[in-house]
Amino acid sequence: MDMVANLSGRQKAITGLVVATALIHIVLGFMSEGSFMIIFILNGLGYLALVAALYFLPQMAGQRSMVRWALLAFTAVTFVLYFVFNWPDIWSPMGIVDKLIELVLIVLLLQE
Repeated sequence: MDMVANLSGRQKAITGLVVATALIHIVLGFMSEGSFMIIFILNGLGYLALVAALYFLPQMAGQRSMVRWALLAFTAVTFVLYFVFNWPDIWSPMGIVDKLIELVLIVLLLQE
């Protein structure tokens, strides 16, 4: 828990938002079939790996800036692909909540 205590408020918010969107993608993966199942689960695991590298792996301390940009790009690609794959039916409640989470995450990562 000492690692979490050392995080700033913004870093805790980023971590919480990443965990939330990762869980949404993993749950959607288990609700999906075929290749979308794999894509959703890998997306959720990718989010968790990136936030772990960003704040919780001391070996990555020298690469934090690059990891932050990777997380930002990963989030932006996920955000855009939602609209690409779901157009014109983009109004699913879980999808919109997740896109709002990702949008706030992008803003916080840019501020970091």
